[in-house]
Amino acid sequence: MFYREAGQFKTNYADDMAIFPILQDKIGVALILAVAFIAVPMFGGSFFINAVMIPFLVFALAAVGLNLLTGYTGLLSLGNAGFMGVGAFACYKLTTAFPEVNIIVWLLVSGFFSAGVGVFFGLPSLRIKGFYLAVTTLAAQFFLQWCFVRIPWLTNNNISGAIEVPTRTLFGIAITGPNALPEVRYLVVLSIVTLLTLVAAHLVHGRIGRMWMAVRDMDIAAELMGIKLLPTKLLAFAVSSFYAGVAGALMVFLYLGSAEPDAFSINLSFLILFMVIIGGLGSLIGSFMGAAFIFILPILLRYLPQSLGFSIGAATIEHLNYMIIGALIIAFLIVEPHGLARLWQTAKQKLRTWPFPY
Repeated sequence: MFYREAGQFKTNYADDMAIFPILQDKIGVALILAVAFIAVPMFGGSFFINAVMIPFLVFALAAVGLNLLTGYTGLLSLGNAGFMGVGAFACYKLTTAFPEVNIIVWLLVSGFFSAGVGVFFGLPSLRIKGFYLAVTTLAAQFFLQWCFVRIPWLTNNNISGAIEVPTRTLFGIAITGPNALPEVRYLVVLSIVTLLTLVAAHLVHGRIGRMWMAVRDMDIAAELMGIKLLPTKLLAFAVSSFYAGVAGALMVFLYLGSAEPDAFSINLSFLILFMVIIGGLGSLIGSFMGAAFIFILPILLRYLPQSLGFSIGAATIEHLNYMIIGALIIAFLIVEPHGLARLWQTAKQKLRTWPFPY
């Protein structure tokens, strides 16, 4: 039918390795971006943009970063929330020290501070892996959270110990602070997430991505092929931590408006890991699917019963949310380890061979 690549020939290696090798995929992505950039700001409404779209994009970016490390390189990390906190606090220090510099520059630069911290804690990955590496990154999570609480310099000696986002403008329009409109903050977050996702897609489809996947599949064979394990693993930690740092800065400056150190607790690390597991390891689109599912599910549980005339307490909804997410994680690990992305890929393949799907 309409989803066929018949007549679309690939005449060189670059075409074969393209991010969207089929014309229909390019059209679909263009339509999704058009809806995201045009329709959502015009018709979404403040509540939908503030409570759904902005946090969905922020957590999707954090899930993309973790997926680059865990899904593509095979290195398990439980310190993603700590790296997000490094980016948030770095962005706060930079924007208060240099208020004349545009805040978007600091949102991106803050990721490099997280990358440096991620490389430091990724050094043991050459000697240890699996459960032991997860414990190492877990120690990084607790150490970084301790620093956020115990070092008042990070918050400019603020008595509350919290990050208070100042007002910053772009072309005279406030993009952070209490005067920033939801539509403006959403467009800034969407632009950054789109750009970084495109960069991640080019990485995983190129030489670096093939190196990461070779290390994931069998690190000894990858080393025998000439891949240097330590630089490759540290690069994965650096890129993953960079994405986490930018996501943390976006979460505080363009979503929450202020944040305490508890915002970057171990619970957030597990939440992002669940997004990657349910969405699909080794899939960028799976990161968005997992973020959409886990973040939007509590909203549906909260408002769907009310629309049907049922009254459910907030505590009951929270318990249901944990029960459903836990059951789905177990189900996906047993039935479909590659998550929602694999189901989407299977559906596309059946559509390509319709009316004779196998």
